[in-house]
Amino acid sequence: MARKKNTKNKETLYGIIGLGRFGFALAQSLAESGKEILVIDREQDKINAAAAFTDNAFCIDNLTRENLETVGIADCDIVVVAIGEQIDTSILTTLTVLRLGVGRVIAKARSEEQGEVLTTLGAEVVYPEKDMAIRLAHRLTSPHILEYISLSPEIDIMEIALTDKVAGKTVQELDMRKRFGLNIIAVKQNGRLTTEILPTTVLSAADSLTVIGKTEAIHRFEKDLQS
Repeated sequence: MARKKNTKNKETLYGIIGLGRFGFALAQSLAESGKEILVIDREQDKINAAAAFTDNAFCIDNLTRENLETVGIADCDIVVVAIGEQIDTSILTTLTVLRLGVGRVIAKARSEEQGEVLTTLGAEVVYPEKDMAIRLAHRLTSPHILEYISLSPEIDIMEIALTDKVAGKTVQELDMRKRFGLNIIAVKQNGRLTTEILPTTVLSAADSLTVIGKTEAIHRFEKDLQS
């Protein structure tokens, strides 16, 4: 039992261990983006479902070092351990994958305590439920914020729906950097997202801006749109 080797030019290989809702959605999204993936789960029905979008789907009941090596997890460039619910299995599997020499290991956690242990081991930690709750809170409390990504406790990326207040203005006239200390990284117009932003780009109330900067500065801009 081993993964099918990629005969094309070397591409990043992603490993996903655990096909719960988070792991399965991640694996499917990566596959739909044309990425090469390797997935592992203990339930055969989940592996059968994943076989629809990857040839490298393996049913493993016991996540030992030997079993993980056999299917080729050490060949992966990035491995996501998506076993947040079973804390002991999550920690031991993360440790095993790190010891196999995988360059980047990302582990799902459900609590701060679990996350601290995983971080100490050397993994990057994600909190899917917490992150989704924060994103929803932003969308509920700030109706113009469409998407939200936190880069640090102080720096965020947000997509913000514009209003009539800026309709007809150009990007240069908006002067985001001087007025708010924000940088525009993308503009969505007529449903089309582009990063090719010109100072002469004219904005409308139907557009949205994706900006990066300090959290409080983004919220100042969002409030300014409503004033």
